[in-house]
Amino acid sequence: MDLNDTLTRPDDAAETKTRKVFVKTYGCQMNVYDSQRMSDALMADGYQPTDAIEDADLVLLNTCHIRERAAEKVYSELGRIRDLKRDRAAQGHEMVVGVTGCVAQAEGDEILRRAPVVDLVVGPQTYHRLPAVVKKARAGHKVVETDYALEDKFEHLPQPQKTVVRNRGVTAFLTVQEGCDKFCTFCVVPYTRGSEISRPVAQIVAEAERLAEGGVREITLLGQNVNAWHGEGVGGREWGLGELLFRLAEIPGLERLRYTTSHPRDMDDTLIAAHRDLPALMPYLHLPVQSGSDRILKAMNRKHTADDYLRLIERIRNVRPDIAMSGDFIIGFPGESDADHEATMKLVRDVGYAQAFSFKYSPRPGTPGADMKFHVEERVKDERLQELQALLTNQLETFTQSRVGMEMDALIEKPGRQAGQIVGRSPWLQPVILDESVGRIGDIVRVKVLSAGRNSLFAEPV
Repeated sequence: MDLNDTLTRPDDAAETKTRKVFVKTYGCQMNVYDSQRMSDALMADGYQPTDAIEDADLVLLNTCHIRERAAEKVYSELGRIRDLKRDRAAQGHEMVVGVTGCVAQAEGDEILRRAPVVDLVVGPQTYHRLPAVVKKARAGHKVVETDYALEDKFEHLPQPQKTVVRNRGVTAFLTVQEGCDKFCTFCVVPYTRGSEISRPVAQIVAEAERLAEGGVREITLLGQNVNAWHGEGVGGREWGLGELLFRLAEIPGLERLRYTTSHPRDMDDTLIAAHRDLPALMPYLHLPVQSGSDRILKAMNRKHTADDYLRLIERIRNVRPDIAMSGDFIIGFPGESDADHEATMKLVRDVGYAQAFSFKYSPRPGTPGADMKFHVEERVKDERLQELQALLTNQLETFTQSRVGMEMDALIEKPGRQAGQIVGRSPWLQPVILDESVGRIGDIVRVKVLSAGRNSLFAEPV
C-alpha cells in the first residue's frame, strides 16, 4: 500500500520524509483487527505500511500470549530485529522497535530489560495512544504503556478511509467486545485483555456502514467472549448480540455476518433466533467446549457440563439444521485421566464437527491451572492429542465431502493461485475454486460443488 504521505521530523522542520511501518501479527483474529487499527492510527500520523521489514522505520510485533513459549518466540524475533536495527543504524537509518499485544501487557518492563533493542511496549488497551508513544520513542525515550485506559480506545482510534478498506478486500473483522470475566483456569485473557467491555451500538453500526461503503460484503464480529456483548443502544437501552445482528443485517451492501469466539453460557434465545431468522447470518458457529469431561470442565471453571453443551447444540440445530459446528479442545489438562479423555472423544463423536482446533495444555504463568497438581506427562498428552486430531480430521473430511453435489452461494474474494481461477468463500468458510469468468471480486454467485479436496471445494456456476 503506497499512500505517499509525508511527515515533518520534529527535530528538523526543514526535512520531510515518508516513514514506513512494518507490523507482524501473532495469534487470533482480534490481533489482526488490532494491527489494522494501529496501522490506521499511524497512517493518520504520516506513516505508510510496508511488507518489507528491511525498509521499515518503525517495526511493531503484535503479540499473543495464549500458547506455550509465545513470549520466547517474540524474544527470538527481537534478536533478529536487533541485528537488522544495527545494520540500518550503520547506514544512517533510524529504526524504532515496539512490542504490542498480550505479551506486551503481561511482560511490560521485563521486555525492555531482556531486549534492549525495544523502544516501546504498548498493551492492547492503549493503542489509541500509539502515535504519541512513537514520537516519544523517536525522541530517545523508552516507553511502556500497559495501564488500562480510562478512555474508549475504539472511539479514539481513527477510522480507515474507503480507499484503504477497498484495498483490504471484501471481508473484514470488526471488534465489538474485548476482555473476559469468565476466568477459565487455563486462560490468560482476563489478565492481558482485562474485564469484558462492550462497544456501544452506534459505534459498531457506524464502523460497519463505513466498511460496507468501502466494498466489504462480509463482516465477522470479534470478541474474546463475543456473545457476552451487551452494548448501549438507542435511548440508552442495553442490547444483546442477537439484536445487534438484526440491526447490522439492515445495512445496504452488507450481505453476510459471522461472529467469534463464543462461550456456551452466553447463547441466549435472541441469538439463537437470529440463526433461525437471519439469512445473512452464516450457518457456521465456533462454540468452544474445551473438554467432554464434567470433572475437567469443573476444574477449568467453565461453569457448564458436557450435557449442557450438547443440549445447546441440539437447540441451535433445531432452528438451523444446516449449521456447521466448530470447537476448541485442550488435551492433558492437570488431572485428566484416560476416562476424562474418552469422555472428550465421545462428545466429539456425538457433535460431529466441521472443524475444530485442539492443543496440548500448556501452563500459562499467573493462571490457576499452572499451580494445579497432577500435570499430565507430555508423552500421554501427545498420544491423546494424536487420537483426537485423527477423529477431528476424519470429521472434517466427511463434512467437506458432504458438500459435493450441493448448490450454495459463494462470495468471490480473490484471484486464485492458478491463472484463470478465482477463489470464493462458502457459507461454511471453505474456499471455493471457480473459473474467473464466473464473476468479479465482491460478487455472490450461485454455484454447484463438483468435487472436494482436503480443505477446498471445486464448483461451477448454476
